[in-house]
Amino acid sequence: MTTRPFDDTATRAPARVAVVTAASLPDLEPDDRLILAPLAAAGITAEPVVWTDPTVDWTAYDRVLLRSPWDYTERRADFLAWVSSVPGLLNPADVVVWNTEKTYLRDLAAAGVPVTETQWIGGGDVWTPPAAGEWVVKPAVGAGSVDAGRYDLSDPEHRELAELHVERLLAAARLVMVQPYLTAVDTDGETALLFFTDPATGALAYSHAIRKGPMLAGPDTGVEGLYKQEQIDPRVATEAQRAVAERALAAIPGGTGRLLYARVDLLPGPGGDPVVVELELTEPSLFFGFDQDAAGRFAAAVAAHITR
Repeated sequence: MTTRPFDDTATRAPARVAVVTAASLPDLEPDDRLILAPLAAAGITAEPVVWTDPTVDWTAYDRVLLRSPWDYTERRADFLAWVSSVPGLLNPADVVVWNTEKTYLRDLAAAGVPVTETQWIGGGDVWTPPAAGEWVVKPAVGAGSVDAGRYDLSDPEHRELAELHVERLLAAARLVMVQPYLTAVDTDGETALLFFTDPATGALAYSHAIRKGPMLAGPDTGVEGLYKQEQIDPRVATEAQRAVAERALAAIPGGTGRLLYARVDLLPGPGGDPVVVELELTEPSLFFGFDQDAAGRFAAAVAAHITR
């Protein structure tokens, strides 16, 4: 009599993934809901979970997936303590620590990646505004263009408002960034390139891209909610854009093999060549709704990480 090897696939419990969000988005942001069905089809039970909920047993999940904890900027120290305590976090905690303050742009620049020119202003520094030109003032820890403003420094009123903006951020013990306003955003928009783990190689692979319209119309006037509304359209990334994005990914400490996802935001620089505005590795919108296969690719990437 021949015995068959035991097959436990029928009794094995489905993998569980916590999809991390903010208390104000307990059912997830609409775009992120698009991944739930593909994850279920891959045999993964995905549950929206608020990161600040003290009753959650994070060890009950096979992976903890950061998606929309967008209120972390208000309490970054608490958030970093939390990510450092959670097992199975995607992306990993050390990457999140590095990526949640935009001083990572210094590291990219040191690695030869073209990035937006940036002045850094910290406590005790005195900022002398440039004589003219349009400039952006924003905090080094922030998301969704909250607390960001655009100022024409040849205009006396704007100049005063820019100085007040810097003072307000410094008074809140926040590191300040001042960058030239890259006017190409008004015509070309900003390009965001999305990368997910390729199950076949285990490496990040290009998935799709979108175009974001300009978001800063003038001085900071505050934002209702967690982020400013964006104008989004599908876009095909150029070879030049993909090359710069790959250079940014190559500069990530520890490499990209551990990462589930990445987003690289680019703008045409003063000479027209793409420069990195942001490298998003923590909780970026991934714009699943702008590519019909993106949610499926993402679900396959999650499954690949679970089976590693």
